Amino acid sequence: MPSHDLSSVLDEYLVVQSQLGDANAFSELIDRWHPRLLRHAYCLTRDYDAACDVVQESWMGVLGRLRSLRDPVRFRAWILRIVSNKAHDWVRRERGRRRSVEQAEVVAEHGSSTPDGDAVHRIRAGLEELERGQRLVLSWFYLEEMSVREIAEALSVPVGTVKSRLYHARNALRSRLEEIP
Repeated sequence: MPSHDLSSVLDEYLVVQSQLGDANAFSELIDRWHPRLLRHAYCLTRDYDAACDVVQESWMGVLGRLRSLRDPVRFRAWILRIVSNKAHDWVRRERGRRRSVEQAEVVAEHGSSTPDGDAVHRIRAGLEELERGQRLVLSWFYLEEMSVREIAEALSVPVGTVKSRLYHARNALRSRLEEIP
């Protein structure tokens, strides 16, 4: 029997055991598939941090829906489809975010009294009220399009710290925007 077939049989076994509630089998399934899924997500997103997030979200989805997989032989196609869908969602969100940033930059450069121009003015005013560190991570992430990893390297802090700072900075900006007329 070719080794590929043995690998497929092992995957099927691990899927069935996982469906029966065997946490060790699920952990082994993750160990076997995580690197492949990460490569696949990276090919679709071209962003390592995004690929990590996509795969993590995918595993959370798999955990909740694995019992619904009726044919363990289909696991490979099933999980690749989940990762592909999550990656495509990320790409769509990223494209929309970049488009919004580009539009805001154009409006800011040329000035506008349109509702979009008013929004840019409010955002700039809100940013000015934030502490320097919060302004920095928000502008690096959204305006300079630096990845979380790049920001972490620039600040010499862990990636998790940057994610936390972005979270708190977004919340602070949201609070400021609610206060600005």
